[in-house]
Amino acid sequence: MKVKVISRDPAEYQRRTKGDIHKVASNLDPALHPFEAPREYQRALNAIKLDRVFAKPFVGALDGHQDGVFCFAKHPHKLSWLLSGACDGEVRLWDLTTRTCMHNATLHQGFVQGITTTPNGSHFITVGQDKTIRVAEMERTVSQAQANGGVVEEPIKILHKNFFTGVDHHQKQDMFATAGPSLDLWSMTRNEPIQTFSWGADTITSVRFNPVETNILASTADDRNICLYDVRAATPIRKVIMRMRTNAIAWNPMEAFNFVAANEDHNLYTFDMRRLDKARKVHKDHVSAVLDIDFSPTGQEFVTGAYDKSLRIFSSDDGHSREIYHTKRMQRIFCVAWSSDAKYVMSGSDEMNIRLWKANASEQLGTKSARQLASAKYADSLKERFKHHPEIRRIARNRHLPKEIYKGKQQKREMETSVKRKASNVRKTMSKKAKRSEKKFPNERDKHVMNEVE
Repeated sequence: MKVKVISRDPAEYQRRTKGDIHKVASNLDPALHPFEAPREYQRALNAIKLDRVFAKPFVGALDGHQDGVFCFAKHPHKLSWLLSGACDGEVRLWDLTTRTCMHNATLHQGFVQGITTTPNGSHFITVGQDKTIRVAEMERTVSQAQANGGVVEEPIKILHKNFFTGVDHHQKQDMFATAGPSLDLWSMTRNEPIQTFSWGADTITSVRFNPVETNILASTADDRNICLYDVRAATPIRKVIMRMRTNAIAWNPMEAFNFVAANEDHNLYTFDMRRLDKARKVHKDHVSAVLDIDFSPTGQEFVTGAYDKSLRIFSSDDGHSREIYHTKRMQRIFCVAWSSDAKYVMSGSDEMNIRLWKANASEQLGTKSARQLASAKYADSLKERFKHHPEIRRIARNRHLPKEIYKGKQQKREMETSVKRKASNVRKTMSKKAKRSEKKFPNERDKHVMNEVE
């Protein structure tokens, strides 16, 4: 029997390169694929396991400071430039790409309490406990340091009668605000404040301008209040008094009315500035006071640093963190920052190091091919589809914690259980004549807010 051979064009079945893939026609009829769901579940399980296998978030450390790193400032236009201030008054300008220090100078006697940059990135401003404000030209400082072997001109020095605890620059106008015994507004061309706000007698600890509604700014104070101001008005707008002190505040860069407050009671609270009588969201997981907070440029996540020597990443809509970073040597974290490309987070801690971390612990660094991008996108969609399955949820949430944090979480859980049990017993013994509002358990979003004042 003779077999008839049909000749074909070699270009139809031969690959030109190893990267070429044959196009395969597929029928998407569900009846022809009865095992599609189990197959994709197994792929999602493998993807979530590989995420934990390749979760290596630590990128590198920047050393050189002689004291604890206390504050950060990002350059508004150069992704790799980072300013850091230390507890001994030293300010350093870093290039994160090469992990080198481009310039360093001791600008203050004592703590550098705050650093900020102008919107165009031409100058940076520092404040300290020595009652001085320093204004330096950034580009010129770097060029002079490279040309003259580190010798640069002395930055502008502004003396004031009060000490400073924080600083932030207006997003559009030539104006910056400083925190201290009062909140002062300054112009870059004057040596005296152009406007002063005061509401209460305690020290203002931090100040932040709203990046969207640029004329609104918020401050935190030692008397447990969060106060809102409008630079176009002569008086503050309103304030909310918390049960414990707020250490830092961060505005959501995509939602003009929302901000998050980092509190001494280990929690973070998301507020809507139009309604401060209750928090929109309570974020829990830290076991010690939260010291600093910074938002991602996308506004969907924020990073926090705490006294419990850990760094956590929260989704703005979730009550618990999705990630925790820690090392054996890292001590109390004073400052955190999220890079402007939303890829990395930085932390400055008490043991004089600045650490660079990946925002997504298992993300592959470097350039990725189209096939790798498509594979990663497919894996992400599978993880999102099956994220509520018990096994996948267990693997995704599991984290190995340091002993101190693990024991702290246990103690905190026992304390909260005891408080709830006591409250329940009190309500059981109430008389029948007690009001219904007295028997009602307080809402978690309400009970941490003492009062709102306008």
